[in-house]
Amino acid sequence: MAERLVNPAAGSKARSRKGGAAVPLDETDRRLLNLLQGSFPLDPRPYARLAKEAAISEQEALARTRRLVRDRIIRQITPIYDTRALGYTSLLVAAKVDPDHPWRAAKVINEHPGVSHNYQRNHEFNLWFTIAVPPDSKLGVDRTLEILKERSGATSMRKLPTLRMFKIRMDLEMEGGTEELARPQVIEEYGEPGPVPYDEADVAVIKATQGYMEVSEEPFAPAARKLGIDQRKLLDHLAAMQERGLLRRVAAILFHRRAGYSANGMGVWKVPKERIAEVGPVMASFRGISHCYERPTYPDWPYPLFTMCHGRSVEECERVLAEIAERTGVHERAVLYSSTEFKKVRLLYFTEEYANWERTWGGV
Repeated sequence: MAERLVNPAAGSKARSRKGGAAVPLDETDRRLLNLLQGSFPLDPRPYARLAKEAAISEQEALARTRRLVRDRIIRQITPIYDTRALGYTSLLVAAKVDPDHPWRAAKVINEHPGVSHNYQRNHEFNLWFTIAVPPDSKLGVDRTLEILKERSGATSMRKLPTLRMFKIRMDLEMEGGTEELARPQVIEEYGEPGPVPYDEADVAVIKATQGYMEVSEEPFAPAARKLGIDQRKLLDHLAAMQERGLLRRVAAILFHRRAGYSANGMGVWKVPKERIAEVGPVMASFRGISHCYERPTYPDWPYPLFTMCHGRSVEECERVLAEIAERTGVHERAVLYSSTEFKKVRLLYFTEEYANWERTWGGV
C-alpha cells in the first residue's frame, strides 16, 4: 500500500522563489537540454559537436545555451566529480527541526561547505540534507553532525548512509512525456564507488575546472591556461579521470522548476532484505528515477530502498512510482515530496572552506 506523506501544496510554508515558474521551451531547446545534460563531450569545441547532434549551427547552440543560462533554466555547466572516489565521506541526514521556523535550522546547516542539498519535507523528520567531509577532516562526519545538531537546535538527526548504490544520474528528460519517465530501460549493474588513487595533478585539474564553466566556443580553454597546459592535454587528463572513476561526466545542471519539473518525490520502499539486490536495479532502470540507494532501516523507518523521482507534477511522480510497484511487486511505500529547497549546489573540492568551518565551530 502506498502512503502519501505530504501534499506539497499544503502544510509547510515554502519560501518564495523569484522567477520559479516553468519557462516555455521549443523542441530544439528541449533537445539541446537533453544533450547538455547527458552528452557534453570532452572536446576542444564541444558546442560544435552538440550542434551537429541537434541539427543546428554551433553559433545557434551557443546562443540558445546562453539564453537558457540567462533565463535560469540551466544552473551551470560543470564537471561532476565523484565524491566517494575522491575519499570524501558523504551521507544523507534526516533531521527534526522547529516546524514553525525550519529556515533557522537550514541556514545553520547550509553554512557547512559540504552540504550540497537541503530540502524541507513534510514528515516528522522535516529537514533532509546531504553532507560530505574531506578525507583530511579533523572532526569527521560524526562530530560534524553533533555540532550541526547543537547549533541548529535539531532535536534529532538520523544518519542514512548509502549501503548500496544502484543509480546516481541527475538529468531531467526534456523531450519525452510521462510514458518515457514511467518506462524501465536497460537494467545496468552500478558498481559501488570507493576511493580511487589520485595525485597532485588530478587535484590541480579539479581545482581549475570545478564550478561554473563559461559558455563559449572553447569552454575548457580558461582552465587549460590556468594550468599552463594546452587544451588537448587537459581533455586527455579529464578523459583518464573519467575512466578511473574520479570524473562522472561534464553536464548541465538545471533549475528543476524552471525546466518544468515541479515535483520532487522521495519514494521509499519496504523491501524484504533478501529481495533488495533483485529489485534495486529494476527500480533504478526507470527514466524518472535519478537516484536509487539502499540505506539503513530503524524500528520506526522500515524503508531500505530510496528512489528519487522527478516529475512535472505530483501525478506524474505517482505514475512512475506506481509502475515501479507493478513491475517489482513491491507495494508498501511512502513518498516524501519537498516543499522547500533550502540549498542545491555542486560541491567544491579541496578548498579551504572545510578547514575554516572546522576551526570556527570545532576548534580544530
